[in-house]
Amino acid sequence: MLCAVSMEMNSTLHYRLCVSVLQSGSVLSLPDTAFLSDLSREKCSMSDGGGEETKTTTMKMNRSAVPVGRLEVLQIYKLLQLVRERNKTQVEKMVRLGVPNLINMTEPSEGTGVLHLTSISNDLDMAEFLLSLGAHPDVQDKRGRTPVILAAELGHDTMLALLAKNHADMNLVDNEGKGVLFYCISPSKRHTRCLQVALNSKADINNVSNAGKPVFLLACEHAKQCENICISILESGADPNATDQVTGRTALMEAARAGSVALVRHILQRGGNPNTADKQQQNATQLAAAGGFFQVLRVLSAYQADFSAVCVEGNSALHLSAAGGHTECCRFLAQRGCNPKLKNMNGLVPRQIAKAHGHKAALKELQKAERVFTKFSKPGAVNPNELWALTLHDWSCEHEEALRKAFQLAQETDTSVEKVSREKFAYVLQEHHAPIDREHLEKIIADHDKKHEGVINISDFFKGLQYLHKAFVLSSYDPKTKKKKKGRKGGKGKTKKGKSVVPLPICTLPPDIMGKRPDGGPQFMIETYQPFTDTKRFDRDRPPSHPVEDDSAWYVDEPQKVYTNINRCVRSGDFESLCLAFSQRLPVDIRDRFYKTPLMAACSSGSYEMAEFLITLGADVNACDQFKWTPLHHACHAGQQDIMELLVKHGAVVDAVALNGATPLMKAIESCRLSCVHQLITSNANVQATNNKGQSCLDIARVYGDERIIDLVKTKFDSLPKCKDNKKGKGGKVRAAPQKAAPKKEAPPTGEKKTLTEKKAEAVLLDLKERRVNLKDHIITVNQNITVTSNTHDIHFTPKTVWGRRLASSAQHMERRVDRRNRLSYEVDFSDFVMPFNKNLMRKLREVGVAEDQ
Repeated sequence: MLCAVSMEMNSTLHYRLCVSVLQSGSVLSLPDTAFLSDLSREKCSMSDGGGEETKTTTMKMNRSAVPVGRLEVLQIYKLLQLVRERNKTQVEKMVRLGVPNLINMTEPSEGTGVLHLTSISNDLDMAEFLLSLGAHPDVQDKRGRTPVILAAELGHDTMLALLAKNHADMNLVDNEGKGVLFYCISPSKRHTRCLQVALNSKADINNVSNAGKPVFLLACEHAKQCENICISILESGADPNATDQVTGRTALMEAARAGSVALVRHILQRGGNPNTADKQQQNATQLAAAGGFFQVLRVLSAYQADFSAVCVEGNSALHLSAAGGHTECCRFLAQRGCNPKLKNMNGLVPRQIAKAHGHKAALKELQKAERVFTKFSKPGAVNPNELWALTLHDWSCEHEEALRKAFQLAQETDTSVEKVSREKFAYVLQEHHAPIDREHLEKIIADHDKKHEGVINISDFFKGLQYLHKAFVLSSYDPKTKKKKKGRKGGKGKTKKGKSVVPLPICTLPPDIMGKRPDGGPQFMIETYQPFTDTKRFDRDRPPSHPVEDDSAWYVDEPQKVYTNINRCVRSGDFESLCLAFSQRLPVDIRDRFYKTPLMAACSSGSYEMAEFLITLGADVNACDQFKWTPLHHACHAGQQDIMELLVKHGAVVDAVALNGATPLMKAIESCRLSCVHQLITSNANVQATNNKGQSCLDIARVYGDERIIDLVKTKFDSLPKCKDNKKGKGGKVRAAPQKAAPKKEAPPTGEKKTLTEKKAEAVLLDLKERRVNLKDHIITVNQNITVTSNTHDIHFTPKTVWGRRLASSAQHMERRVDRRNRLSYEVDFSDFVMPFNKNLMRKLREVGVAEDQ
């Protein structure tokens, strides 16, 4: 007895496990599949015995496609698994030997059936096979979705066509009340084909969801991407006045809000009401005006839209157009009946709204509209451009093609007609329901037949100039073409030309003279140093006691080479990559594509330690870029007094002249650094030098510098003897002769304390006279070009990792950051940090802006 109970419990647990696996979509193993098959056969034999429970289950299955008993649940999960595996043989066997109507059952968790799976996977072959076995295409899941809805949602047009061919019901809706057309609204071509299949199968074109939104209205909400779908639904018989029951928005409003001119025209042609308002009292005109869609407003005006309507907030279409700064729309609306002096709930007229938003063009147009409105609002004033005439003109331009054909038929000719009789003209307009009464029609005919010839020129009627002013006709809104100016009589027609400003091109290094690496890359792109070691054992803070100890190369993969701009390494302080590059015989004065050397980059970024390091390696302190700026120019522009002193100490020319005639002293004055200016003046910089614009250092100081710099430069300027060729107020254009390089100072005595950079430089340089870099003492490198070789066999150990004094530790990196912060202020760590020149320039601009506002 205990054994039987234990076997029953194990069987139940095994069953539950198999069901959970099938529900997750996984594949069962062969023993589990055999277990379910045996269990199925057992239940079938029990049902043959005539049990009361089995009969009840069968009766329930006839009424519902959802399985009730354990046997039905197991078999439907097994069938779904076989459908996923596309095992047709086992599917047919299971449908034939399984419970009745198994193929139309759905699994109990989400209600998925076999055709739902094929619709999702777009498996046409399996779907055809299941339909041949009797699968019904209208089975719904627990969300009410049919295979048709799933296929339309995923854009499977061929699957949808197959289901429609097998008489699928296209009018079924899901639990939200949405039919198949709701799921065809998407901008893809596949969804467009799905829509056409559903329309051809008589899907409900006016389907409304449970939320009260018609399908055509939903399509119009996506009119920007789905304009063709909207037009197809409308042409199939959708209600042009479809309205959202919650918001009161109509399809025409949504089309106008999207700016779809073609859709708006189609809706109006099929009877759409342009004056319907939503629950906020907004109509299609106001939505089009808010978006600035002028062409939509033209179409709405042709169908007698009311432009004077006001919403709940008191805003008219003119208020909304003024807020968006749509000048053409403001002009059109003011001409077609909008009151430019109407105040909203906040007491603002459209002109004030345009001014608040800074729309100057719209403001000018609205001011003009207010003057015209005031002029014709006076008692006894007659407006020559009446509203009915404007509406007729817009209507005639909108229907010009149809009217011309009607005039041609009235004349009974196949050629185009230019003139018709008065009677035929009036007949055609009345037949096409022109927005004009009999009295005004007689006036129009009289205006076009002033000579009483009995004929009317059709082209003149469409132009509208016979009964409207030129500024009010639609042709005045067309873009104007510039007329060519005729030449003077007796001359060659040449006109005076203004001074043309030639844009200054960005000079870059030509590729043909750019140095190349052996692999073909530019030479200024250097290899980035990467530690080739086991970081779990060694790093920059825990180096090996001897390079031989680092055997990481035997089991660590060599990192892939990464190249970076050498000047980027200079600005970031990457000494390791620079030492690796210079150990490979890279010139220290290598230029990037903008002619900048590493020393220039160090001076412009304010890195004293890097500048000292490069100068020690033999960098040229008088090298020039494409603008003839020297490193001293860059240091003065950056306002770095200590770097300037270092450059002058190593022979930098103090009065070097740039391409625009500027000297380093002028750049120091522009950066507004008193210490830099004093340093250059102390170094005998020429204060009387002038640039190409004739500006002296004193003139530049009055524009850029503060009072202290002006006094310093003026004192030095006044102390110098005046030149013989002195001009008024400028002191003459004097240029100092290039200063000779200062002699190199001798090395300090042995007992004198050395700086940290000098110690590093001594470790880098082997001989200062020859300026050759030898990193053998402090960097172990794999470059064979610098390895000392002899006639004997080379057995030197060359490890893969750089270890030595040049590999800075974390503490040294932090020391560099602290030193940079002390030199350039704490703001250097932030992304909005600017150098002194830019900071001074921004301060001057702010001062000028405040003065203009005052």
